[in-house]
Amino acid sequence: MDTNKTINKTETNKIIERQLRFQKLLISISTTYINADLSEIDKLIQKSLKQIGEFVEADRSYIFSYDLKNNTASNTYEWCAEDIEPEIDNLQNVPIAYIPQWVDAHKKGEAFYVEDVSLLPDDGENGLRAVLEPQGIKSLIAIPKIKNKELIGFVGFDAVKTIKKYTENEKDILFVYANMLVSVIQRKEYEAHIIEQDKKREKLLLDLSYQNEQLNEYAHVVSHDLKAPLINIHTLVTWFINDHKDDFEDSDIKPLNLALFNVERMNNLIKGILDYTTVDKLESDDSKIDFNFIVDEVVKSLLIPKHITVNIQDNLPSINGNAWRFKQVFQNLIQNAIKYSDKEQGSIEIGYTDKKDAYEFFVKDNGIGIKSDYFDKIFKVFTKLESTSASSGIGLSIVKKIIDHYKGAIWLESQENQGTTFYFTFLKP
Repeated sequence: MDTNKTINKTETNKIIERQLRFQKLLISISTTYINADLSEIDKLIQKSLKQIGEFVEADRSYIFSYDLKNNTASNTYEWCAEDIEPEIDNLQNVPIAYIPQWVDAHKKGEAFYVEDVSLLPDDGENGLRAVLEPQGIKSLIAIPKIKNKELIGFVGFDAVKTIKKYTENEKDILFVYANMLVSVIQRKEYEAHIIEQDKKREKLLLDLSYQNEQLNEYAHVVSHDLKAPLINIHTLVTWFINDHKDDFEDSDIKPLNLALFNVERMNNLIKGILDYTTVDKLESDDSKIDFNFIVDEVVKSLLIPKHITVNIQDNLPSINGNAWRFKQVFQNLIQNAIKYSDKEQGSIEIGYTDKKDAYEFFVKDNGIGIKSDYFDKIFKVFTKLESTSASSGIGLSIVKKIIDHYKGAIWLESQENQGTTFYFTFLKP
């Protein structure tokens, strides 16, 4: 038997077996990283430095970050074997001018490997040898960390007790480990960024909620302060007209009637703003509302001209929600239909269709209709089809806000001079 061949085969098997164990270790580390919570990342990186360091028989393993804008490098993680002094505190913001060969190799995507530090040239107190020897380093290898083609740092392994030789296979596997570190650190940065954005968003929402609350309170206070003088103005002007109607011509009374008209318009505007700000302030929807009762109440509360007929479909459904909100929807839509009725015999139809996931209601009239250009605009606050009425222009905005609150939808179909149908949905429980 050829003894040399047997020895070579045994050595080869040992090398292969070692590479397989190294690969298995990396797979285990990678799996742990993938399943790890963000709060555990630092601990896992530290653990992996120990595992890899011990496997390659290093005495110190570490991770550095490059700051190429300021031309420095800083030690961010470090593991040391027993009896080996840590150096992390001494290696912050190290000028990369001290390690030019190191940085040049990394910029090329190559490992920087020094098998024997004592063989480095003695190039002064700021030279590489002068940097490494005080740390007791006999051998080292530093693998670059590259993210999106940008050099961001390196992972290194120091041999302090004995000189350490690395095979090409070991170098390749260390490159895989360096890439894993880039991925996990990138994930940490990404998740930290998300958490920070969530915190900012949460703070913004709290601020907006507080500001909305303040604005709502301000709107109620201001509206209360405004309504009192409006009532006084309306009362005084009305008294004056009634007391002097026989003393003035119609042309003299006309400006006073215009003043009353504007007072009424202002009063409706204030009421509309209050209703609009109230929509989101009502307490939780926890009762079943019978829409037959709601619609009947609304119709009875409105002044319906004699020439307009209102037809209500029988057996309207019951829906969980707030009675005030539901009344606002039908009240504003029916008032709109009355306001824009121009036929000798006006008609308003109210009904619904039972859909799979929602109830689809409609309020249909045979009035003046709406131009298609206005279909989207009419739901915006203060938008009116004409400016001659005392309406606030907020009614349809309130309707849409309430329907949005219940996750429903609203749309319309209309033809000029033929009428308009508003459709809206409320989701089923």
